[in-house]
Amino acid sequence: MDDADAGFMQAALREAQAAGTAGEIPVGAVVVARGELFATGQNRSIRDNDPSGHAEIVALRAAGAEKGNYRLADATLYVTLEPCAMCMGAIVQARLARVVFGAYDPKAGAAGSAIDLSDSPAFNHRFEIQGGVLADDCSQVLRAFFDARR
Repeated sequence: MDDADAGFMQAALREAQAAGTAGEIPVGAVVVARGELFATGQNRSIRDNDPSGHAEIVALRAAGAEKGNYRLADATLYVTLEPCAMCMGAIVQARLARVVFGAYDPKAGAAGSAIDLSDSPAFNHRFEIQGGVLADDCSQVLRAFFDARR
């Protein structure tokens, strides 16, 4: 992990904390290209009554709007939790260059934990993927949220 990855994951963690404050499961994401953060997202499924309102999808929509193109071939997505199958599909469609995530998700993670869609022959796009960046910090945000609800 380099300092840039840690810094951008910190930005995603801030999005996650804001989502938790709003009553959402605290997952945050940011999109970066050429060293510049240009889009953010946080879980919004509850607020928007939208099952696709995951942080990754929200961030990718914002990035596409900012760039004026849904293809984000020069971009990296940083997300605090391993993407699910739906989000991995959106990542492929966006043609991202790289995905960096924090906490692993053994129940629904689709980048190697529950299943691995990151190198599926069914997809026509390949991207670099790195997990475990600030994993303890990302896990702690989720743990604290769920502990408070119990």
